[in-house]
Amino acid sequence: MATPAPAHAPAPAPAPTTPLRLSDVDLADASFWQLPRARRLESFALLRTLDAPVRFGAADGRGGRRRGDGGFYALVRHADVQEASRSPRLFASAPGVTTPEPAAWVKALFGDSMVNLDDPKHAALRKIVARAFTPRLLAAAEDNVRAVADRIVDEVLRDRPTDFVTAVASRMPFRIICDLMGIPAHHRIEIARRIDEASAHVGVARRRLRVPGRGLRALGHLHVVMAKLARERRRAPADDLISALVTADVDGQALTSRQLGAFFSLLLVAGVETTRNAIAHGLVLLTDHPGQCALLETDFERFADGAVDEIVRHSTPIIQFRRTVATECELGGRAFRPGEKVVLFYASANRDEAVFDSPDAFDITRSPNPHLGYGGGGPHYCLGAHLARQEMKALFGALLARTQGLRATGPAELVDSNFDNRVRALPFAFAAR
Repeated sequence: MATPAPAHAPAPAPAPTTPLRLSDVDLADASFWQLPRARRLESFALLRTLDAPVRFGAADGRGGRRRGDGGFYALVRHADVQEASRSPRLFASAPGVTTPEPAAWVKALFGDSMVNLDDPKHAALRKIVARAFTPRLLAAAEDNVRAVADRIVDEVLRDRPTDFVTAVASRMPFRIICDLMGIPAHHRIEIARRIDEASAHVGVARRRLRVPGRGLRALGHLHVVMAKLARERRRAPADDLISALVTADVDGQALTSRQLGAFFSLLLVAGVETTRNAIAHGLVLLTDHPGQCALLETDFERFADGAVDEIVRHSTPIIQFRRTVATECELGGRAFRPGEKVVLFYASANRDEAVFDSPDAFDITRSPNPHLGYGGGGPHYCLGAHLARQEMKALFGALLARTQGLRATGPAELVDSNFDNRVRALPFAFAAR
């Protein structure tokens, strides 16, 4: 099948009227995250040429400090992000990996998320969670991925939707996570709405980058639903993740109610949001690079794994996480002191010229492809990376096999965010085979 020309041409990188200078770049300023993505990537490329990580956000422009912000150092090179990720004793996740860090009352109310913990607490919690993902549970999840992908394509062919995010990209990870956890159908509409509310403004570039109260209320509702389901599964366990976790006994330990709520919130929001955005960006990239799409269609099984990894590298669904320096150390040509903050910019590391040839190119045959789209390794490497890859592969496989002319018909509607590369909407078109 001949792949149709893209309905919209890739937007060329805007040619700067003057050379970009370091004084033009401020990663702590919300306005930076409202710049065109090409300009932001150009800024990261400039930062990668410098001898050491640069500090941002300490000054308020009047010789003082921004309230609640002592500044951070930007880690933008692949090697630096990877080393910091794999050195948790030097670069700690506590007290929080997001900006700003969770308030004490939020932690007291909702419990600590795994992403904000260090060993030994993190190791103990991760061990309990890892034991719950039994081979039988994972095998059932893998079979379900293919079935869900087929059902979504059935619905697409039947309903002829025009927005790819709501009709395709968001449905796949949400259904997989809900099925894996064993969430009954009557809870799913409410949970989907709460996920959208909880994640709608995280890192959004406004006057300040923060999580508003509405998101916390939505998170609270998610915890209530999870607590209710946990009580039900303790009384009558089923063959699902909730049951496995609430009945877990690893070295005499199981998840507390707050730990359970925090983990489920993380799984629902992170497991759904990141994969949804990667899928949406995948359609944009395949539309904008018809030659790569045609190559994928010639031998899907041969090229699919590479295509999935290249989509994740190129789009980098999670832009950054933060760490706190735990002990005096040196990294990337700079000495760090305890208490200082560093931000790991995965979006920059995945375009590092020292690691990737032609890093701005989209190449599904790229090998090796040591991208950091699921983290830089170490104890916080994404638990769901394998499942996310399977979801993307199964969904694009079903779409390309059963439709023709699949393409984005307009630009993606993106959210200006310093945290994730989120797609709000994406028009698309297709024809049945």
